[in-house]
Amino acid sequence: MFNRIRLVAGLAAVLVLGPSGAAVAHPAPEQRPRMERLDRGLVAAVTPDGVFLSWRLLDHEERKAFRVLRDGRLIATVTGSTNYLDRDGDASSVYHVGNAAVRPWSQGWIDMPLQKPADGVTPAGVAYTYRANDMSVGDVDGDGALEYVVKWDPTNQKDNSQVGYTGNVHVDTYELDGTLKNRIDLGVNIRAGAHYTQFLVYDFDGDGKAEIMLKTAPGTRSGTGAYVTMPRGDLRAGFRNTDDYRLSPAGYYEHLVTTFRGWHAHPEVVAGRWPATLEQAFGIEPRYAYPLSDADARALTDYYMDVYAPSRSANNKPRQFEGFILSGPEYLSVFAGDTGRELQTIHYQPGRTDDGLMWNDYAGGRIEPGNRGDRFLATVAYLNGRRPSAVFARGYYSRSTLVAYDWDGRRLHERWFADSGWVTVDNPFNGKVFGGATELAGQGFHSLSSADVDNDGKQEIVYGSATLDDDGSLLYSSADVMPPGTPDAGTIRPLGHGDAMHVADIDPARPGLEIFTAHENSRAPYGYALREAATGKVIYGAFAGRDVGRGMVGDVVPEVPGLETWANVPDGSGVLGVRSATGETLSNTTPGTNMSIRWAADMTTQIVTGSGDATPMITDWRRGTLLTATGTLTNNSTKGNPALVADIFGDWREELLLRTTDSSAIRIYLSTEVTDRRLPTLLHDPQYRVETARQQTGYNQPAYPSFYLGSALQIAVPQ
Repeated sequence: MFNRIRLVAGLAAVLVLGPSGAAVAHPAPEQRPRMERLDRGLVAAVTPDGVFLSWRLLDHEERKAFRVLRDGRLIATVTGSTNYLDRDGDASSVYHVGNAAVRPWSQGWIDMPLQKPADGVTPAGVAYTYRANDMSVGDVDGDGALEYVVKWDPTNQKDNSQVGYTGNVHVDTYELDGTLKNRIDLGVNIRAGAHYTQFLVYDFDGDGKAEIMLKTAPGTRSGTGAYVTMPRGDLRAGFRNTDDYRLSPAGYYEHLVTTFRGWHAHPEVVAGRWPATLEQAFGIEPRYAYPLSDADARALTDYYMDVYAPSRSANNKPRQFEGFILSGPEYLSVFAGDTGRELQTIHYQPGRTDDGLMWNDYAGGRIEPGNRGDRFLATVAYLNGRRPSAVFARGYYSRSTLVAYDWDGRRLHERWFADSGWVTVDNPFNGKVFGGATELAGQGFHSLSSADVDNDGKQEIVYGSATLDDDGSLLYSSADVMPPGTPDAGTIRPLGHGDAMHVADIDPARPGLEIFTAHENSRAPYGYALREAATGKVIYGAFAGRDVGRGMVGDVVPEVPGLETWANVPDGSGVLGVRSATGETLSNTTPGTNMSIRWAADMTTQIVTGSGDATPMITDWRRGTLLTATGTLTNNSTKGNPALVADIFGDWREELLLRTTDSSAIRIYLSTEVTDRRLPTLLHDPQYRVETARQQTGYNQPAYPSFYLGSALQIAVPQ
């Protein structure tokens, strides 16, 4: 029989009891990860039934009761939760809980006004405007209240594989009242799109004020308006902040001419791993002497652009290639969150090396320069169990790299660097992989997670189908046997790349965390899989034979123990269905997979739906639509991501943050269902907090706490 998990409210006195009844002791204060010093987070909103109030329980508190005052008069003493419905209050009331005081919102949401960047025009003469996109939060000024960091994407933002110029990316920091504290302009040398700019907002040095870290380039301007400080070596080499590395079609042509002229000296050619001549690479008869002359290199470039590339795919139109940034310095910058002042800029590690030849961007049918090497990820992790580190990653389809930094308030210090090495091919223009990389290569996803998977008090990096230990070494790389009836039946193949990943305590009857993944590779042994987070071993899963683009976990069937898992195939048929934590099929239909939210009073999971121009909604699989967010939109096209879903104030429930249809504001929705569940703010759970910082990365994925959070969680208030 399933035993409910019991959590004593106030994490200073946490006791988690699993099905075995064994207690897990909470670390002593001096051993805990350093978390933000947050205020009470009190909010109030007028509802049809009265005024709903909600506030934070902080992780260090053993407080038994909260006194609620309206207009200076005590109206309630709350012990069993951190919310209250005042049926006699109205919009003019003033409420106090402890030292916090608020006036109610007029409804269950509030708008945070935004200042949209000016419209622009690309070098090709195409006009664009701006839309608010992904968000993050952090206390940038040390007052205990969160500020809101908004990334602005131009309307011409591109996927890495798409041709075209984009406008500049801007990163703004706002107070809740709409005060713009600073704006970082990433400049012309950072392309706009989901995979280019991953920004971390976190108090890395423990001074009480969050920093902002992200990839920059010559031309980036800090929040004070100054250009970033270029390393002296780059200045001596002639690079300037006024440089523009975006390639026009003519520029790309010249780029290939230069590449071809240097073919004989390429290290892979010299080592004998690539064809000695471009004619061999293209499969044509020998024509030219090497080193190539300028005229011969241009002749081969013409042949490549007009004959060879289109023969590989009708989508290959290299004479139209423009907007790609394939050269120039790349930086990692740290900015003060409060002012946007640049604190340090270093070279981004590793550099791109080339335009994609080594990254296998030319080896397949589709030729996509600057694709695989410009896939970036970032997260925060408590790698030593105490202090947060910043982790930045490059690549996951082939070569995969990650670097971890500590910030001491003045300088970045590299903690470790992990590199799979190159995934080599016999012909970079039409090749087959024949080795040359570690088990980390090709296992990454469009996101990553930080979680203590081995229960040693330090967080590991779950990089899709592989996991790095807290010291950057490979903990494991998941693979399994291809099932009967498949082309590779009986062979062991890696689980490989995928689009959706969730790291949580999905099955509380099992020790530790689990990982649920949906896989894009049609030749992977699983289209979706639930794995042990500690070992990477598959608990259950199913072969799909095609791209399974989305998957989700959550407590949507509360009478069944644990969280449920589900995944959808691209045609939306939902044939992979909903399964229990133990693998039992519960339904052949599925809830949505864009983003989950903890919105209900009973700790079940809800889903945020709506993509493109559709109105976002919060839906419950049993109760139907709980919220229709009229006048707002989600982000990132078919991904349908909110700007943010996180427990940013009030009780333990998550708020929904969406851009208004004209991006004039971020609308923040508050759940006003009265709950009798009392739980510390999720932002004081280390895994949830770093996952919130990571949520904006790549294909946005939900944040999960380090403990089981579902309807079976029972919470006892200290007596």
